Amino acid sequence: MFEKHNPEGYKTPLRGIRMKTLCYGERTLMTEFLLQRAHVLPMHSHPYEQTGYLIQGHILLTIAGQTNDVVPGDSWCIPPGAEHGAQILEDSVAIEVFSPVREDYLPK
Repeated sequence: MFEKHNPEGYKTPLRGIRMKTLCYGERTLMTEFLLQRAHVLPMHSHPYEQTGYLIQGHILLTIAGQTNDVVPGDSWCIPPGAEHGAQILEDSVAIEVFSPVREDYLPK
């Protein structure tokens, strides 16, 4: 699968958080998140491994009780079932890969 950049197709699952699945295969799915300053991604967990990279901005990312000060160039891996959430300190862009593929993130 190959996808060209397209500024359309973003969803807003929570206030201040926009997301778009960029591409996916049989085992992984890659999503772009646009995170708006002063918003919060509430603590949650799911059965997917989640690996991410911050392209732009500044967030506080909590994974399994440990809070990390995340700046561009930093990356993370959240194990399946680990509780995690984030405070968005600056407008931010993150890319995250989920495995296995999240059916709820597949384009309709």
